[in-house]
Amino acid sequence: MGRWFVLLLLGVSQFVMVLDSTVMNVSISTVAEDLGTDISGMQAAITFYALTMAAFMLTGGKLGDKWGRSTAFRIGSVIYGIGSLTTALAPDLTVLLLGWSLVEGLGAVLVIPAIAALAAINYTGRERVIAFAALGAITGLAAAAGPLIGGLVTTYASWRYVFVAETVVMVLVLIVSGRIKDVPGNRALRIDLLSVVLSAAGMGLLVYGILQSKTWGWIVPLDPPVVGGVTIAPFGISPVAYLVLLGILVLWLFIRRQRHLEAAGRVPLLRVSLLRITALRSGLTMFMAQYFAIAALFFVVPVYLQTILGYDALQTGLKILPLSVGLIIFSMLGSRLSTVHAARHLGRIGQLTMAGGLALVFIAVQPDLAGWLFAAGMFVVGAGFGLLASQLGNVNMSAVTDDDTSEVGGLQGTFQNLGSSFGTAIVGSVFILMLTTGFAGAVAASPDVPDDVRADVVSAVETGAPIVSEQQAEQALTDAGVPAEHAAEIAQLYADTQLDSLRQALFLVFALTVLGALLSRGLPSTIAPTAEPKVTGAESGTTR
Repeated sequence: MGRWFVLLLLGVSQFVMVLDSTVMNVSISTVAEDLGTDISGMQAAITFYALTMAAFMLTGGKLGDKWGRSTAFRIGSVIYGIGSLTTALAPDLTVLLLGWSLVEGLGAVLVIPAIAALAAINYTGRERVIAFAALGAITGLAAAAGPLIGGLVTTYASWRYVFVAETVVMVLVLIVSGRIKDVPGNRALRIDLLSVVLSAAGMGLLVYGILQSKTWGWIVPLDPPVVGGVTIAPFGISPVAYLVLLGILVLWLFIRRQRHLEAAGRVPLLRVSLLRITALRSGLTMFMAQYFAIAALFFVVPVYLQTILGYDALQTGLKILPLSVGLIIFSMLGSRLSTVHAARHLGRIGQLTMAGGLALVFIAVQPDLAGWLFAAGMFVVGAGFGLLASQLGNVNMSAVTDDDTSEVGGLQGTFQNLGSSFGTAIVGSVFILMLTTGFAGAVAASPDVPDDVRADVVSAVETGAPIVSEQQAEQALTDAGVPAEHAAEIAQLYADTQLDSLRQALFLVFALTVLGALLSRGLPSTIAPTAEPKVTGAESGTTR
């Protein structure tokens, strides 16, 4: 047990880092009601949590290089614990955004790169392959276990207890973290502040623009913001288009800045030259594609199960359970297969398997859930995720030298969380946008709805249709004075449009997952053995 204690400690920390978003997803309706917000507010919280990590993960990796990875790990654990406690006590969405989306996210940007680097430092050769495969499996397990844990705790107690438990776990991790072997940090390392600003601003603009597309529209302005009585839609174009273009421009300036620093012999936030390594580039982009699909699925499926079918958090978690089973089985199987099959081959199979599972889920989403087909689809998605999770971490870390493990850990976290934030923002916004335009169009085209009622409903949803159940929609219409027979008709149109919009969003995830299989071409056919890292200082005597 002694030599695997560090892996156990890192694995527990990794589990906690990943658990958060899936717990929140499965409890999305309950948390929204508890905090006095709606599904769109929760979408923003989930997206900004992943965005905070994506925007500052490279900085977190560099701070680990400067302070030492174990020091960064401990500081991050303290920050994360404070954020978890704040989240547990949050009275409204604003405090949730502060505690969860910001403080926890900032703690995670120190912990996640440190986990990858410390695993590389503490294990070599075959043990390192096992360590990274285990961490990959734990990542997927946490993503899959989150719905069940969240469902149980939310149904029988409160979602807040999950975050209380996370605080306790991080305190325990902090107490025993002194047993982790480390290499000294470089105190003389200077982090370029302009690079930090450009990286965070570029990703923030890009993701925020995508998130707002559900309200403002992508190109044609739907309900653009009004400032001082002036509608912000220059030249008749939605602000989203400008934000996305500006975000891309800022990220381009960030890349230029990194190349300039590297050419000048200074330390960049990201060594762009690392991305010339084919295996690393392919592994990172597959990481992003993998988490895009999972984050999107974990947003769309709970919305379907809870708002259309009326399931509670526990029932939602149980419906997602087959994904957990498939993930556990195939992450272990993938770890064993990695010794005899190429990562490229297993990666392609994993991506296509995920796509096949998504296709089954897509077919199963009906007004009445096709239960066995849905369960089979979730299992197959989990199987594909497990195969990928067992490969990509080791592929990425084995593509570079020990000196670059912290930076690659930051890169891996950046791509993972960028994929998650894109998945939630893009697919969630596409769903809400389709729902808004589709519902308004269905009501406008219905001959059974009186003209005055039709005009009022179309006007009311111009700023975005709320995500509610058919019964809630009918009740809201009745409360607004719409006659009962017309309220029932409009509510049925809403339910039909909602289901169509969910299926369109799921199809988008399926299509992008199929395209993601093309990324596996750059994965290596073999992984070279690693060398023993140099260890100095007081911690060098720690056993592995």
